[in-house]
Amino acid sequence: MNEALLRSLTPSVLGILVRRGADFAAAEDAVQDALVEAVRVWPADPPRDPKGWLVTVAWRRFLDATRADAARRRREDRIDEEPAPGPAPAVDDTLQLYFLCAHPSLTPSSAVALTLRAVGGLTTRQIAQAYLVPEATMAQRISRAKRTVSEVRFDQPGNVATVLRVLYLVFNEGYSGDVDLAAEAIRLTRQLAAAIDHPEVAGLLALMLLHHARRASRTAPDGSLVALAEQDRGQWDTEAIAEGVEILQRALARDRLGEFQAQAAIAALHADAPTAEETDWVQIVEWYDELARLTDSPVVRLNRVVAVGEADGPRAGLAALAELNDSASSSGRGVPVPRQAAVAAYLHERDGDLATAARLYAEAAQAAPNLAERDYLTRQAARLNARRGS
Repeated sequence: MNEALLRSLTPSVLGILVRRGADFAAAEDAVQDALVEAVRVWPADPPRDPKGWLVTVAWRRFLDATRADAARRRREDRIDEEPAPGPAPAVDDTLQLYFLCAHPSLTPSSAVALTLRAVGGLTTRQIAQAYLVPEATMAQRISRAKRTVSEVRFDQPGNVATVLRVLYLVFNEGYSGDVDLAAEAIRLTRQLAAAIDHPEVAGLLALMLLHHARRASRTAPDGSLVALAEQDRGQWDTEAIAEGVEILQRALARDRLGEFQAQAAIAALHADAPTAEETDWVQIVEWYDELARLTDSPVVRLNRVVAVGEADGPRAGLAALAELNDSASSSGRGVPVPRQAAVAAYLHERDGDLATAARLYAEAAQAAPNLAERDYLTRQAARLNARRGS
């Protein structure tokens, strides 16, 4: 059984059913029933037209479910007659499904789950494993999302920015269980990039490739985090880096800069440096200036502080951090406390103030959002305290 073929056909078959009048939830159930039937039948009797076979079987399942439900009998008046067997129309509704799944009426977590289910072709069990939640919990989340978008017209979905944000959230979920969400996000973004000519779609794909290229070096054999400056660059995927840079260059040449292109440019400068010491921090500061202009994000401005500290020295970085804190206080907008303390600790360490750095690392560890980051920051504090005591 060709699982990749079934996965690639799922969005198009689902889109055809929706276009013919099936609401999203019922259509998705019917397509899943057809996929189960394909797994059972195809190994012994493979169809000549797999897509047409799936459309026919899914439509029959949809009709059966509709007719069996008395509460839905009113919808039978608008159900077309069963399509005749034969080649399915060469209409690819994958793009519309991306936008429907990323509709603004959904919460980000629900949009991610629905995208993985309807467009990515993953099972509820696989998505639940990736999110480390019970399958029943994920099933409820997906069902609520399907009910929400069932009332949305197929030709009035969300916008490009929402779709890209959902895909970026999928990528940042990382991987666990038997589903690699980072790789899945890259696969989905490749599909979108092939279907829509948009520089920010290309920018997001480039950003994912450049980040994913460093994946093998991000953790030590014991699972602990490895800082970027300490990573073994020989483990970086040079082919993914080359592809990401090429995609980014084509996007930037169109002179329609967006936040994902700017982030990808920063990632490309890191990837281009043979060693951490040879990183072009001056250019990175300039790109963070562009990114801050585009997003006005406190996280971006905090990352810029790190770049300033690398480009102009730790005291310049501490001055930039103090300026950021003053600006945040006057505007009423703060920066993430765990990250801020970690940045301050790093800059104080580089400036030679080990006592302050150790204290700040410990504070950052207590407020860290996950165990891996907490362990890393705790080790930094212990390392500096050991140096002070020796």
